[in-house]
Amino acid sequence: MTEQDIDPGCLPSVWGSGGRTGRPRERRPHPRRRFGGARTGAALAAAGLALLGTAAPAPAGAASPRGDAPRPQAPARFVPGPCPAAPEPVPGRCGFLEVPENRARRGGPTIRLAVVIVPAASATPAKEPVVFMEGGPGGDAIGAIPFLIDSQVNRDRDLIVMTQRGGLFSQPNLACPEIDRFNADAVGLLYDAPSTGRLLVRATRECRDRLTAAGVDLSAYNTTENAADFADLRRALGIDRWNVYGYSYGTDLALTYLRRHPRGIRSVAIDSVAPPQVVSLPWTWDSAREGIGAIFDACAAQPRCENRYPHLHRTLTEQVRRLEAHPLTVTAEPPGGGSPVKVVLDGGALVNLLVADGGALPAVDVPAALDELARGHPERFARARAAGATPVVGEFAHGLTNSVACGEWVPGFSRHDVLASGRRNFPGWPDTVLAQAPQLPFQHDVCRVWNVPDRTAVQRVATVSGVPALVVSGTFDAKTGASWGPYAARTLSRSTAVRIPGIGHWVVPQSPCAQGVLTSFLAHPTAPDTGCVAGLAPKPFTITPEPEYG
Repeated sequence: MTEQDIDPGCLPSVWGSGGRTGRPRERRPHPRRRFGGARTGAALAAAGLALLGTAAPAPAGAASPRGDAPRPQAPARFVPGPCPAAPEPVPGRCGFLEVPENRARRGGPTIRLAVVIVPAASATPAKEPVVFMEGGPGGDAIGAIPFLIDSQVNRDRDLIVMTQRGGLFSQPNLACPEIDRFNADAVGLLYDAPSTGRLLVRATRECRDRLTAAGVDLSAYNTTENAADFADLRRALGIDRWNVYGYSYGTDLALTYLRRHPRGIRSVAIDSVAPPQVVSLPWTWDSAREGIGAIFDACAAQPRCENRYPHLHRTLTEQVRRLEAHPLTVTAEPPGGGSPVKVVLDGGALVNLLVADGGALPAVDVPAALDELARGHPERFARARAAGATPVVGEFAHGLTNSVACGEWVPGFSRHDVLASGRRNFPGWPDTVLAQAPQLPFQHDVCRVWNVPDRTAVQRVATVSGVPALVVSGTFDAKTGASWGPYAARTLSRSTAVRIPGIGHWVVPQSPCAQGVLTSFLAHPTAPDTGCVAGLAPKPFTITPEPEYG
């Protein structure tokens, strides 16, 4: 294993026990997604969606999300078909993979997963393609294609993108419009109030009742089955070997796939790493501390930022405590435009805006935003909070999120464990803030309603492999902290780990250097060129004028 810009002595212990500058398109963080980022921009905001000519998911009371009657279980097969009617044109050949919904139940229904094969940009492409694994869980894989093309992932090789089971353009689709509508309303509610939790649980129950009434087996939407789907896809397409690239939850999936289905994998690249053996609700506080702390440390390393904003850790603690005791209610216009909306800023909302790592509040603006907030000007945070008022209803598969989180991340750790992790990482913060895992508030209550089996025995397992691997992390990532990349690489004997300074979640689309490293890795998996990393530094932070007194 080789590492660039890594201090092995700074790796955190397991559990702690012991948007983007220059981005080609803007990504909007989902209000309640742990990993990944939903795409935005005018071209990606349209809601007219269809799976290979079949209507996309409908709200409660509409037709079955399955689209047609269950079919007898049969071996997986790829069926060519029209491309998904996504907001941006989908390049390449398309179709769907048909697989059993639950491989443990013979004769059960099958499901369909949309597949897009994007041709290589090169006139003489390499033989082995790249297959992409989306984040989330529950993210829109087809919507990621423009980012992947802009990042030149298909420069020398065909790029294969498949929707994960339950995702947008799959059948059935596990979208939860009920939760989307809750999220839109939640910007005007106290983030961590019990009353807010009850509304979320009610929306979750409504979604679950609708999906199960349509015959969906929620227990079958998990990482083990997801990994088996990709193994079936390689065989169904007749591909001898391919390269795997996943980000965020897609790294959890990629490592599971590598462990359970190693045949045919030439190389694996994982970006913004969530090691399956450690992902849990308490772990989210470890990543939050690391990512937020890295932003503050980077400010301290820039003299102008350090002089203008000298006490960021203290300022954040003071503002979290102040807002939790005395929440602000303000009116703000969403960053994408539209009518102003009422937003509530309390301590929990403030913290989750920092963790979300979205275009609505870029990392370079965080010190200025905190300073302004402390001086009675919450506008930057209010606008970022208002971004959640306009979700694309049906775009995100909350059902897949909950089936994975409730089966694989939540079991084995109590509410007290979450609180204890929060206290350890952010001493002095209010317990009402620390009791809710960042990006997954009230998840124990949600999982009690979602009611899927505990799968931690088969999922919380380290992947040990000699397949060449590239491990990419961004130092500003507060969702999947940068130290978890080299942690995962410890058991990948032929891995190269790189940390990209000043970048947050999903590194490759944000960093030309990371794009070059990935391209080099795909060409030379055991000896990628990482030379560009040494010359990188975070971009200068926004410096606002000193306030005038007197």
